[in-house]
Amino acid sequence: MSETAILAAERAPPRKRDAEATRAAILEAAKAQFARLGYDHTALRDIAAEAGADVALIKRYFGGKEGLFTEALKASIHPRLLRQWDHASLAREVAAHMADGPHDDEGRHHSFQFLLRAATSPATAPLLNLAVQERFLGPIGDWLGGEDALPRARVLAAAYIGFLVERLIRGKALEAREREVFIARVTAVLETLISDSPQNFREIPI
Repeated sequence: MSETAILAAERAPPRKRDAEATRAAILEAAKAQFARLGYDHTALRDIAAEAGADVALIKRYFGGKEGLFTEALKASIHPRLLRQWDHASLAREVAAHMADGPHDDEGRHHSFQFLLRAATSPATAPLLNLAVQERFLGPIGDWLGGEDALPRARVLAAAYIGFLVERLIRGKALEAREREVFIARVTAVLETLISDSPQNFREIPI
């Protein structure tokens, strides 16, 4: 084997790692750009510039703008996190999280902004619907189990998104008595939605 071939072989693994890192950087830049500007006003050259990559690589890795957007959507919805959910404690954990400020977790905040923009655009709402069905509602239904799991998952998701919007509009964490009451009531609402028995519906505490 020639010296040139040996050097090329030795460099192959780093090139693979560089390609994976570049793809990940493009995906993160896309999520940030789509969250800030929406699908229609985001340019691939700006995504590439933020990622420090050649714009031609977007077509190579993702097929184009729509393919990149779809992958960014999937990357913003994390069904694997469902494995960590506990039926007994989830409602209160989510309630406490919703009582915090929207910027306490910047990663989730940006992901939600991205999804919210996707939902309000006629061009991207169908893509979001497919991603939500595949990576959010289906897994939540499986996690809930019991009768009518899918419609219950849809109601739970709607409530969750509503609380996220309220937190985003509020812009800061709740404090003192207001926080206590908020957590208690949201916990009661979510426990009811998680339950698979109508008999578990109960009055929300004051």
